[in-house]
Amino acid sequence: MPIDDSRNFVPVRIAVLTVSDTRGLAEDKSGDALVERLTSAGHILAARTIERDDLDTIIEQLAAWIQDPGIDVILTTGGTGVTGRDVTPEAVEAVAEKMIPGFGELFRWLSYQTIGTSTIQSRACACVAGGTYIFALPGSTGAVKDGWDMILRDQLDGRFRPCNFVELMPRLTER
Repeated sequence: MPIDDSRNFVPVRIAVLTVSDTRGLAEDKSGDALVERLTSAGHILAARTIERDDLDTIIEQLAAWIQDPGIDVILTTGGTGVTGRDVTPEAVEAVAEKMIPGFGELFRWLSYQTIGTSTIQSRACACVAGGTYIFALPGSTGAVKDGWDMILRDQLDGRFRPCNFVELMPRLTER
């Protein structure tokens, strides 16, 4: 799909949350990949942290960032699988005002082309909460790259046509 160069690029302020019981910043390759991609695209890294796979902790972090006027988008990586400790989708649903089901559907369709039927184990999801977009990606570096390169790069660029998430941002809190 085309980028309309007659429109101005608008940088988005993005927070990155890695959900992991085992990784610190030094080992956070998927978080590093997101940060590299979003900053290379011209966006602003507004915040970054790692939280363990704990529902209440993840909800608390998401809620704090939703309330922060300096954050437009939250990208999470990790905790989207089907094991007992994977609770990121439940945390996203707990704070969500509106789910964006097409994100997870498209992510799995694109991921199928890379990893085949293993994509069925992903519970990637997205929502809007308090005027903030939240996109939950799996924890693998490959999944993060696919999610950014094939979906988020374009949808977080206000020049992308025929439509994108950025142009909707001023209207997210309308009632």
